[in-house]
Amino acid sequence: MLWACVVLPDLARDASRGQSLLAAWAYRYSSQVSTDFPDAVLIEAEGSLGLFGPWPRFEAQLRDDLAALGFRHQIALAPTASGARVLAYHQDGLAITTMELLQRALAQVPVANACLPADITAAFEHLGLRTLGKLFALPRAALAKRYGPGLLDELDRLRGFLPEVITPYRPPDVFDVRIELNYETESSQALLFPLRRLTADLAAYLAGRDGGVQRFVVYLEHEGRADSDVLVGLLAPEREAALLFELAKGRLEQARVPAPVRGVRLLARELPPFVPGRIDLFEARPQQTMPWQRLRERLRARLGNEAVHGLAATPDHRPERAWQRDGDGKAPPLPRPRPTWLLARPIPLRDPQLRILAGPERLETGWWDGFDVQRDYYVVQTQQGQCAWAYCAAGERGPFMLHGWFA
Repeated sequence: MLWACVVLPDLARDASRGQSLLAAWAYRYSSQVSTDFPDAVLIEAEGSLGLFGPWPRFEAQLRDDLAALGFRHQIALAPTASGARVLAYHQDGLAITTMELLQRALAQVPVANACLPADITAAFEHLGLRTLGKLFALPRAALAKRYGPGLLDELDRLRGFLPEVITPYRPPDVFDVRIELNYETESSQALLFPLRRLTADLAAYLAGRDGGVQRFVVYLEHEGRADSDVLVGLLAPEREAALLFELAKGRLEQARVPAPVRGVRLLARELPPFVPGRIDLFEARPQQTMPWQRLRERLRARLGNEAVHGLAATPDHRPERAWQRDGDGKAPPLPRPRPTWLLARPIPLRDPQLRILAGPERLETGWWDGFDVQRDYYVVQTQQGQCAWAYCAAGERGPFMLHGWFA
C-alpha cells in the first residue's frame, strides 16, 4: 500500500474551508481517504494508479486541482502514512515505493521535520540529535525509559514496523461552508470573490461524491438582523464550477441587499446523482457555441424562473390550443408539418403573388366547447420567398389569414 500525503500549510489559517472540503475533493481519486493528521489529507494511491496513470501523472493532476482550489501544498508518496507526511515536510515531491528506501530516506530527515511533539523535538536538538538516523541508532530501552513507550511506537509506525490505524473518511450528505468577510460591504460586486470560491468548493465536493446539485442557497449574513437568502435552482443537476458561479452571480445581481454583509454561506442539501449529457464522438458543434442546458440556466438566472419555460403538445388540433406551458400532456405526432413560429393572433395575408405549395388541410373541430373552427390550411410562398402557414374559411379560396411562419 502506498500513501500520498498532501500537507497544507495554510489549513490551520483557513479553517473555514477545512479538511472536509479537501477530503471530499480527494475522495474522487480514492475510496481510502483520511484526515487523521490535522494539517494534511491522506490518499491511498496505489489502487488509483491503474486509473490515473503512473505516479508522476497522478501527482501532477493532484497539484493542478489544489492550485485551482487556491491551496499551497506539499506532496510525498511513501509505504506508510506517517512516513509520507514526514517526507512531505522534508522535501516536496519525494516518492518512495519500498520499505528499504523509506528507511534510508527517513534517516536523512531532520528531527525538526519529523512531526514529533514540540518538547521532544527541542530536547533532541539540545542533545545534538539533528536527524532521525541518529535517533534510530539510540538504544530503544533508554529512549523508552526517558520519553515513554509512545515515542518508540510512533517511530516504529513511521518506519512500518508497527501497523497504522487509519480512520477512513466518509463524505457528508450536505455541503455547508461559510466565509467571513474582513469588512462589511453592500456591493454585490464585492461579494463575487467569496461567491466564486464557495462555488468552486462546491464543485470540488460534488466531483468527490460523483454527484450534482439541483438547488442551493447563498446566505448573506448581516449584523443585528436576519440573513438574506439567495436561492439558486436548476432544472437538472450540474456540478461545473464555472456554471454554478455564473448562475449564483446572476441571482445575486438581482437580489436586494438590505444591509451590509459580513459573511457569506453556501448551503446545498439537494444533491442528486449527476448524469453527464450525451456527447457524440465527433462533435460537430463549434467550440464558441453554448450547450442548450447551460444557455437555459443562464437565461433563468438573468431573467427569472417565470421568463423561461418549456412547451408541451396537447391533444387538440386547433393550432392556438395545441401547446401548453410547462405541460406534460402527450399527443400523437402530427401527420402534417407545422410552423416553428406560430403567431399569437392570425393576421390578414395580402400578397398579390401568393403561391400555394401544399394544401388544403381542413380542420373542423372544437364544437363541444364553443370555440369551433372550420378552416382550410395551406402552405404558401410569399412574394419575398417566405414560407408561411395560412388559412381561409372552409370551402373558400380566400381571403387568407396568416397564422405562422416556417423556418
